[in-house]
Amino acid sequence: VPSARQRGSLGGPRDLFALPSARRPPPAPHWPIECEVIKEPIQHIGEGVLRPLPPPFTPQAAHLGAPSVSPSPCPHPLGLPLTVPPGSCFTRARIGGAPGPLSSPAAPLEGPQDTTLLFESRFESGNLQKAVKVGPYEYVLRLRPDLYTTKHTQWFYFRVQNTRKDPLYRFTIANLAKPTSLYSEGMRPLLYSQRDAQSRGVGWRRVGTHVRYYRSDGKEPSTFHLSWTVRFPHDGDTCFFAHSYPYTYTDLQRYLRGVMGDPACSRYCAVRALCRSLAGNTIYLLTITSPAGTVAAKRVVVLSARAHPGESVGSWAMRGFLDFLLSAHPDARLLRRLFVFKVVPMLNPDGVVVGNSRCSLAGRDPNRAYGTALRGSFPGVWHLRAMVERVLAEREVVLYCDFHGHSRKNNVFMYGCDGGGASAGLRLLQRVFPLMLSKNAPDKFSFPSCKFKVQKSKAGTGRVVMWRMGISNSYTMEVAFGGSTLGRRNSHFTVEDLKSLGYHLCDTLLDFCDPHPAKLQQCLSEVDVLLRQRLGRKPGSGWNDVSTSELES
Repeated sequence: VPSARQRGSLGGPRDLFALPSARRPPPAPHWPIECEVIKEPIQHIGEGVLRPLPPPFTPQAAHLGAPSVSPSPCPHPLGLPLTVPPGSCFTRARIGGAPGPLSSPAAPLEGPQDTTLLFESRFESGNLQKAVKVGPYEYVLRLRPDLYTTKHTQWFYFRVQNTRKDPLYRFTIANLAKPTSLYSEGMRPLLYSQRDAQSRGVGWRRVGTHVRYYRSDGKEPSTFHLSWTVRFPHDGDTCFFAHSYPYTYTDLQRYLRGVMGDPACSRYCAVRALCRSLAGNTIYLLTITSPAGTVAAKRVVVLSARAHPGESVGSWAMRGFLDFLLSAHPDARLLRRLFVFKVVPMLNPDGVVVGNSRCSLAGRDPNRAYGTALRGSFPGVWHLRAMVERVLAEREVVLYCDFHGHSRKNNVFMYGCDGGGASAGLRLLQRVFPLMLSKNAPDKFSFPSCKFKVQKSKAGTGRVVMWRMGISNSYTMEVAFGGSTLGRRNSHFTVEDLKSLGYHLCDTLLDFCDPHPAKLQQCLSEVDVLLRQRLGRKPGSGWNDVSTSELES
């Protein structure tokens, strides 16, 4: 546990950290000095005022082969400047990124008849490294790897201008890293039309026909391609494409500004700085509890999100959780009366700002660093763990949950911790919270998809380290980038779907901690029966001789 002197944190005393205020705009994010940043603010309206029905998957996409790329005698490269030499590491950051004038990302248009799209990604959370025009309406795109690495290409988010309404465009991202993807299961990219948002209140929507995910042709054997075709809704529009609904560091700061400006919320929600990131961005810690009751007797719930910056679905689930917990709903009041909530809504703001998929500016995965985290490399992880150690010295932590996104499995599910040496009752109990959540969100949460084995490769994750510190109910909640295949659904998640997960988590916490044990006992019995059916074990036999691998099979 760090001393008071050690907790003075990176970059200066804690009381000098920039905190959101209702009376001034959110502090501008700090960028590495290698990053060029456009001055134009980028802000979206979510899905807009016209909330769509959950858009269906396109299952035929899984059966389509690789498209042929139209040859072009004169490819038109459209590079987006980023001066990060190979093998370099983070040195310093400043507001606005690289000093000096911006470079031009492409040759200027030749006139009104020039139909070349203009690409841009030098804004918060943006990611696109290069676009090459290989046909009149066809582009091959390359994503930027996570800064100071040569890998982790998954998240994309970029702007296009100079659109035409009638032509069918094809885009192919040619350097994706993962061998499988939900794009092969019918998932489609997201499009945002600025004109539709302004005139009709329409925000992000799923688009694309002939969506295909396939291995490269052999020149780059470790990469995979994503291809889709689309028609833009308007001539001369400004549009954006994204892998998932963006949720930026500035979005979080705007939200916290609203919380601090609400007289009711400020009575039971304290927004503080946990620490500063490597770039100097504040990592926020929210403490939420009712002043009524004896605070010292309350148990604690610890939640975090966005260790992986490209998993924006985690932020939307966290947003829904905070919306409900800070509301006047009777269940929210009860939760605040019963528990102290410690919430870190964005653990890796630097990665979110620069548009990384997985890493922080240390060039490594923060969710593998909880066991050995150095304060100078992973300040958010180090301070979160230290905060939990201090809490555990004083009271029980009833739940730890880290929100993530998943690119290869649909639905929502959890990873828990079963080390194999615990008593039968405890091994079953670790499965009860996910089972309850599946009952409260039957059209989204899949209990059969949950896993509880502690793999060696996951020893440094938040859930495993917190479990080994003494938190029995320690989980990673995985939210699919795609959507749900449960019940009568076979459709993408909307923003409202993602936010509803936060409410369902609150509802499940009340069920799990209900002083009347009926629900808990029922779920314990269900888990016991379910596992016996899976393994063919007779009623009454114990679980101590069963390995975790057998339970997972």
